[in-house]
Amino acid sequence: HLRIDEPTLQMNFGVNTSPFAGREGKLLTVRKIEERLKKETERDVSLRVVPYDQESFIVSGRGELHLSILIENMRREGFELQVSKPTVIIKEIDGIKCEPYEELQMDVPTDYVGGIIETLGSREAILQNMINHDNQVRLNYIIPSRGLIGFTTEFMTLTKGYGIMNHAFLEYRQMAGSMVGERKLGALVSMENGKATAYALGQLEERGTMFIEPGDEVYEGMIVGEHNHDNDIAINVVKGKNLTNTRASGSDHTVVLKRPRQITLEHALDYINQDELVEVTPNNIRMRKKILN
Repeated sequence: HLRIDEPTLQMNFGVNTSPFAGREGKLLTVRKIEERLKKETERDVSLRVVPYDQESFIVSGRGELHLSILIENMRREGFELQVSKPTVIIKEIDGIKCEPYEELQMDVPTDYVGGIIETLGSREAILQNMINHDNQVRLNYIIPSRGLIGFTTEFMTLTKGYGIMNHAFLEYRQMAGSMVGERKLGALVSMENGKATAYALGQLEERGTMFIEPGDEVYEGMIVGEHNHDNDIAINVVKGKNLTNTRASGSDHTVVLKRPRQITLEHALDYINQDELVEVTPNNIRMRKKILN
């Protein structure tokens, strides 16, 4: 049984180690981060903080929203930090590995039900009930908490913002399949440091969806887009056009690019995989590989 204030999700909060560390925040050190987290535990009984190594802490809370509000508050206060993908807290019960499950209720327009059912099938969710009423469908599921990581963003996309979703902790049950909650598509990863150019981005558009625009600063190992396929690839987004006598540098500005996908903190936490981190600063949210090279 789970007490109301018992955490179900945990994340690693650490000192920012990216090449851009210290550029935008005022509060950077492990001591400052530790002081801030300790202060939060005094105010919030459902938060747990345990040292992980000399530069990071395991922070446990009652779900993705609980932890992302803390990160957002720290960011606004001037902190710089890096955080890992949220993972569920696994418990061993009678020798069996168990994970938290939740009751999930959604009200969605009839047209979008097919997409929701298909998506939840791949997240090991079990349909309990389905009620039709005036072009709206109410769906009730039981789903591993892991299956809800990253689902909110997808749900809003699938229902074009018309869906309503609520979920609450149910119980610990035997662990579901191993791939629940992992991203399906690979990342486009910068192989260079510098400023992104319109020319380079224009050449790479067909590879996937970009998260950056011309002029944005990038570093090696930073995730700059989503690949169209399930593998990660390294790309050069800082390459400029080779100038010749017949072509002026000004013609570079005629490249018309698709709008990049906007990355919010919630989207970044949902999006990253286990080998990736979110770099959080007062001005920017960036996604990166744990190993930059």
